[in-house]
Amino acid sequence: MTTTARPLGDRVAGNQEAGTPSAQTHAAGLIRYVIIGALLGIVLIKSEIVSWYRIQEMFRFQSFHMYGVLGSAMVTAMVSLRVVRWLNVRSLSGEAIVIPPKVVGKGYRYWIGGALFGIGWAFTGACPGPLFALVGSGATVFVAVAVAALAGTWTYGRFRSSLPH
Repeated sequence: MTTTARPLGDRVAGNQEAGTPSAQTHAAGLIRYVIIGALLGIVLIKSEIVSWYRIQEMFRFQSFHMYGVLGSAMVTAMVSLRVVRWLNVRSLSGEAIVIPPKVVGKGYRYWIGGALFGIGWAFTGACPGPLFALVGSGATVFVAVAVAALAGTWTYGRFRSSLPH
């Protein structure tokens, strides 16, 4: 069976192709992602990455903690992507992993998106990444923030084709 390389993110949930596993097998496979997500949430909580005080320290340049975490994550991502390209790593299903090049253009989407992201982070005191970890740790006030983040994501997806890219 030959497979064609598709960029990451081209798959749409629910699309069934010939020879793909059943929905039951697919759902059982998702359990490992739930477990990995829960473990990641525990790490985020225990390392104080989601702490409002740590975030405030970062924005006030009072502590290296968050900058160290963000910097080490960037280095890990850069090294990982180099290794994936160098070793021609394939996905678990055997497909080639293709990372399409970024088209920067005039950069409007990056500085506007970054500004909106930063404003939301400053207003809520929470980065969107660990919102569900915060809710899972008992900080239920972040349910409203998580709902707003999901609504914003949906809105962007809905109007993406008419936005300047």
